Amino acid sequence: MPIPLQQDSGNSLDLIDIKEIKKNAVIMNDGSMHQVVMVGGVNFALKSEAEQSVITQGYQNFLNGISYPLQIIIHSRKVNIEKYIATLRTRKEAESSPILQNQIDEYINFIDGFVKKNAIMEKAFFVVVPFYPLSVLPSKNTLSGMFPFLGKKKDEKESGENEEEAFNNNLIQLSQRTSQVMNGLLAIGLEAETLENEQLIELFYNFYNPQTIERKGFVNADMQQ
Repeated sequence: MPIPLQQDSGNSLDLIDIKEIKKNAVIMNDGSMHQVVMVGGVNFALKSEAEQSVITQGYQNFLNGISYPLQIIIHSRKVNIEKYIATLRTRKEAESSPILQNQIDEYINFIDGFVKKNAIMEKAFFVVVPFYPLSVLPSKNTLSGMFPFLGKKKDEKESGENEEEAFNNNLIQLSQRTSQVMNGLLAIGLEAETLENEQLIELFYNFYNPQTIERKGFVNADMQQ
């Protein structure tokens, strides 16, 4: 289901270039479409020289094989420990030993207090894959001004079906690019996954609200180091 972003006059949403999020793609106001790939990190410093060389060469090959622009983003955000704390409290309730219960309580208080006093940040890595549909036809207003008989209104159902078909065709081409990018990243030994609608919403919420603790995590547990 598409998620539109309504933009009213004078509203702060006027500063946001996103029109809607639909079928795991971000549609911008200019008509371009983008998919976002989350990439798992790798501790390059702990690799041997031979492994570092393989990774570096693989990354060069990956970049050389891409014929369109990519955007690589490193996003730092506050760590959300609410789920971790909840897990500890559940573990405490299941524990029969009073001594271990007290130790878990002390650990919870320590973690909670430490995070409140210190901004603990985590980094996430993203690759943004773009696709710009070709617009070869002049606008309707331009045509109807020159040739009034071309201004005949199309059936709304037919127009909607044509737009949806065009979107699906463009999405196929975008998805092909995204698959190429993911295969290139996997060849380097990096975990990669395409963000879905809810994950994209969470991502942009964090982008536009950098001072808040994120409402919930969207990182795939398999990609956490």
